[in-house]
Amino acid sequence: MQTKYSHLDIPSPCYVCDEALLEANLQLMQHVQEEAGVDIILALKGYSMWSTFDLVSQYLKGATASSVWEAKLAKAVKGEVHAYSPAYKQKDIDELCEIVHHLSFNSLNQFNAYKVQAKAKGVSIGLRVNPENQEADTPLYDPCSPGSRLGILKEQLAGQDLSDVEGFHVHNLCECDSFATARTLDAIEEKFADYLGELKWLNLGGGHLMTKKGYDIEHLIASLKAFKVKFPHLRIIMEPGSAVAWQAGDLICEVVDIVENQDQILILDISATAHMPDVLEMPYRPMITHSGQPNEKAYTYKIGGNSCLAGDVIEPYSFDAPLNIGDKLVFEDMLHYTMVKTTFFNGVEHPSIGIIRKSGEFELVKSFTYEEFKARLS
Repeated sequence: MQTKYSHLDIPSPCYVCDEALLEANLQLMQHVQEEAGVDIILALKGYSMWSTFDLVSQYLKGATASSVWEAKLAKAVKGEVHAYSPAYKQKDIDELCEIVHHLSFNSLNQFNAYKVQAKAKGVSIGLRVNPENQEADTPLYDPCSPGSRLGILKEQLAGQDLSDVEGFHVHNLCECDSFATARTLDAIEEKFADYLGELKWLNLGGGHLMTKKGYDIEHLIASLKAFKVKFPHLRIIMEPGSAVAWQAGDLICEVVDIVENQDQILILDISATAHMPDVLEMPYRPMITHSGQPNEKAYTYKIGGNSCLAGDVIEPYSFDAPLNIGDKLVFEDMLHYTMVKTTFFNGVEHPSIGIIRKSGEFELVKSFTYEEFKARLS
């Protein structure tokens, strides 16, 4: 089956970043920064393809990390380094205080334990607060679900000495629209207005899917500007992950076998559980180029991964023509929350990583070896 990549010598399997599409996303985010007067940084938890960081650095203000290792990588974005984690060990703080500009704590226990050390190193201290405003559709990704371990509640701040706190960090969105951001801003003002006057910055976290087709960019800008009118002293920071790489690249794979058991099942040289786990965890049905819903087109197939996990299966897709062993398939929009979550489960061949440069040429930037698989364990 012909794909948009058929004219290029791309190995299978392979994640392929389209440099021009990535830059278009970054340019849109730059527009938001300029028009709304906010700063956008890259959330490495969603997209960590560091071979593109020179390009990212031209548009975004830095990166945000969820761990010491991510913080070390975040320096490659050549801007500010921010960090947040549900909990830090002492050794984490020792390293982070030498790397980061902003450090947000998830609890008052952690804040009180490490604030003196962080302040002594000139780090801007923040608290992760919970606005109790649920916007995420999937419970697995909802930081504001009842009983959440993420963020400090309003009532827990009462009577606390927050004199060393310079910012609040809020994250409650997951691939949400501008109206969810506006509701979140309202919730922040409702719950934390008494504190905002004493702060220097407010981090609105990620989940702002501003690069998705149909997203109301002008409404987002207007909402942010309206909030800044109320709190003009606050520096507003946003840290999308998915939006940076949204629809900017795909995962190419190959049909290795076709088996039959009630349905015809394609066995691919990739694994959903190992190479695109959100498909099973979220769950969602990824788009395959030139495919349709089951029975919409003439030939319907279930999709099976090349691991021994029985559930490494994606429900059926249909195609105009029969597929054959050796055909290539393209899973679309596979850069965010894929590469960062992959595993070497079963020793299944890990997809290579490549970039289609703006010139149209393909560059293979990474292929994986047995030695890397072996080095994961001892």
